[in-house]
Amino acid sequence: MRPNNLEANQSDPENGVNAMKNTAPSAPLAPTPSGSGNYKLKLFQLTMNLVAHILIGAVVGISMIFSFQYGLPMNATLQHIVLCVIGYQLLTSQAILSLSPNNGWSGHLKLIHKRRAHWILQTVGSGLAIAGNFIKIIDKSVHWNTLHGIFGLVALIFTIVSLVNGVTSLWAFELRKYLPSNLSKISHILFGTIAFASSSLSLCYGFDKGMFRNWLSDALAHTLIAFTAIFTFIIIIDPCISFFSKSLRAIRR
Repeated sequence: MRPNNLEANQSDPENGVNAMKNTAPSAPLAPTPSGSGNYKLKLFQLTMNLVAHILIGAVVGISMIFSFQYGLPMNATLQHIVLCVIGYQLLTSQAILSLSPNNGWSGHLKLIHKRRAHWILQTVGSGLAIAGNFIKIIDKSVHWNTLHGIFGLVALIFTIVSLVNGVTSLWAFELRKYLPSNLSKISHILFGTIAFASSSLSLCYGFDKGMFRNWLSDALAHTLIAFTAIFTFIIIIDPCISFFSKSLRAIRR
């Protein structure tokens, strides 16, 4: 009679050893070079996002301390600073970052919730910034005779255009019969990026003013200018990449 498997295994010890070798867990696969590169890129992007948030907090915080140092009520200039800095550097920056996959607080949100957060932050931020600009326009008799004022005007114009254009971008699917969806989205990215970059340039020239330097010091004023330049560059990288990629796809079609 032919022996069964159990008897065969018991009669031949080598079979048991070989079976154990065959069932032993395999060694973990070493990470591929491409996977390692993607991890490093992701880590770098997350680090840059964290740096941007820290610098935004420093710039906005010091600007608020400067504005509230004399208490309430504020004069027109201090109201202008509070509304524009909160509107542009705090809320609008977060509106842009909310769409980034590497953003800390919005990275795990669904796309529909990211877009909702984006337009809410942009609407509130733009409203505050526009109000802050008009408060100063009414307060002054001579306008836009400095680089701070010129870049502020550019930011104001593109903020209004971007706000209106954002409506067409938000309803791009419904308006596709009258306006190409790609055109509304591409133009919205362009106008919004110009508005935010111009507001940061205006803020840098604001930090360069004598009243701020005398309050803080030349060295710290230069530091805040550098902070503003760094976080602005980090924030507009994704919109610029998105603008060029969408533009190339639209041209190829």
